[in-house]
Amino acid sequence: MFALGAMALVIVVAGVRLTRTADILAERTGLGDALGGALLLGAVTSLPGNVTVLTGALEGDAGFALSNPVGGIALQTVWLAIADLLYRRGNIERAAASLQNVLQAVILLALLAIPVIGYATPALTLGWIHPLTVLIPVFYGYGLVLLRRMQREPMWQPTRTADTEERQDDPADEGGSGPTTRRLWASLAVLGLGTGVAGWVVGRAGLGVVAGTGLDSGLVGFTLTTAISSLPELVVLLTAVRMGQLTLGVGNIIGGNVYDVLMIAIADVAYLDGPLYRDAGPTSLVLLGGTMLMTAVLAGGLLMRDRKWIGFEGVSIFLIYGGTVALLFVGG
Repeated sequence: MFALGAMALVIVVAGVRLTRTADILAERTGLGDALGGALLLGAVTSLPGNVTVLTGALEGDAGFALSNPVGGIALQTVWLAIADLLYRRGNIERAAASLQNVLQAVILLALLAIPVIGYATPALTLGWIHPLTVLIPVFYGYGLVLLRRMQREPMWQPTRTADTEERQDDPADEGGSGPTTRRLWASLAVLGLGTGVAGWVVGRAGLGVVAGTGLDSGLVGFTLTTAISSLPELVVLLTAVRMGQLTLGVGNIIGGNVYDVLMIAIADVAYLDGPLYRDAGPTSLVLLGGTMLMTAVLAGGLLMRDRKWIGFEGVSIFLIYGGTVALLFVGG
C-alpha cells in the first residue's frame, strides 16, 4: 500500500506539470482545444494506466488487464462529474461547447461496443488474439480523421451563450516568450516516462493486492489501481477548469477515454494465452455495460447543455458508477 501511495504522489506532481506543457503545445501546434486533449493530454496522461494494463496482461491476468482500461474510462467520467460539482458558474458541459467533444463521446461508444461483440464470439481467433481487436485501432484512427474534418469544416455550431467558455490565450505563451517548442516536447516526454514507471509499480502492487486478499482482479482493476492511474486526468481536468480552459479539460477526459480503448487492443495482443475476452470473465462484461451507459449519459449531457449548476448527467454518472461497483459486490 505504501508503494501505491508513493506512486499516487508521483502521478499527481507530474500531472500538474503535464497540464501546463500540453496546453501550450496544443496552442502552438494549431490543434483545437478538444482535439488537443485527444492527441496530447489524452495520450500522455493515460500512460500510467497503459503500463498497468500491460503489466496485468503479461502476467496472465485477463480480468485485471481488461478491467483497468474500462475502469479508467468510467472513473475519468466520474472526474468530469466532480468538476461539474466544483464549477459553480453553471453546467460545465454547457460552458465547454464543442462539437469535437460530442463526436468523441459517440466514437467512444462505438469503440466500447467492439469488446462486447468479442465477448459474444469467444471462439473466434486470429493467432492468439480476437479478430475484432484489429478493428479498435482502425476505428480509432478513422475517428481522429473525423475529428480533424469536423474542426476544419464544421457542419453546425453550438449556440454561444453567456455561460459558454471562451478561449483565453496563455499569457506565458504570448509573443513567443516561455520555453521553446522543442523544450516543451522534451518536457512532455520526460513527464510521460515518469508517470509510465509509476504505472508499472501500480500494476505490480495491484496484482499483489489481488493475491493477498483474494478479491476479484476485475474489481481491483476497476476501482483501486484505476483510481491511482487515473489521477493525472483528475489533475489535468481540475487545473484546466481553474485556468478557465473548460473545453480543453472536457476534451482531455473524453479524448483520454477514447484513447484508453486502444489499451484493450494492446492488452489482447500482450495476453498470450488466447483472446482476452474469452478469459476475462463476466465481471468485465458488467463493467463494460456500466461504462457504456455512463458514456451515453455524458453524450446526452453534451447535447442537452443543461442550464443548471449540475445537470442530469452529473447525478446520473455518480449513480451508475456506484451501482456498477455495488452490482459486482452483490453478484460476486
